[in-house]
Amino acid sequence: MPTAEELKDQGVAEYLRGDYELAAETFRAAAAQYEENDVADMVAEMQVNLGLTLHSLGQHDAALEQMTQAHAVFVRMDDTHRTAQVLGNMARVYAGQGNSEQAITNYREAAAIFNELGDEENYGQTVLAIADLQLRSGQVMKAAATYEAGLEHVKNPNTRQKLMKKLLGLRSRLGGG
Repeated sequence: MPTAEELKDQGVAEYLRGDYELAAETFRAAAAQYEENDVADMVAEMQVNLGLTLHSLGQHDAALEQMTQAHAVFVRMDDTHRTAQVLGNMARVYAGQGNSEQAITNYREAAAIFNELGDEENYGQTVLAIADLQLRSGQVMKAAATYEAGLEHVKNPNTRQKLMKKLLGLRSRLGGG
């Protein structure tokens, strides 16, 4: 019988392979073992993992249910970092449901917590997620300003973020900024 930790690692590997049905079952089994061992924060971690997996399966309401339960645990434990992380994950699910307003609300709350914690990278990435939603909803100028703010906090931008940084720099030079 694998340990809860082994099940967690197995679930992550299954998720990364795209085997979401199997990953969901594995995360449920890991959560059950963590619960037997009375490790509440790890039960909540498995709920977040299960939520992400259910989101990948298109089961958004079930995903939010798992993440909401995990959020309550992290708040109760006063674990602000994991509270912010789950808020960001919930925002992804809301965005997947087409609920941009709630997604942005969650992202802003997560960003504020990351900022308070001095977690520059997660703050920047969360602000960039807000910019993506603004862009998708046609708020081009607002998105550009938000991207600019977010990119200032990202240490190792990916290719798309580097391109955006160059474009924003070009915009500033052309606009006399």
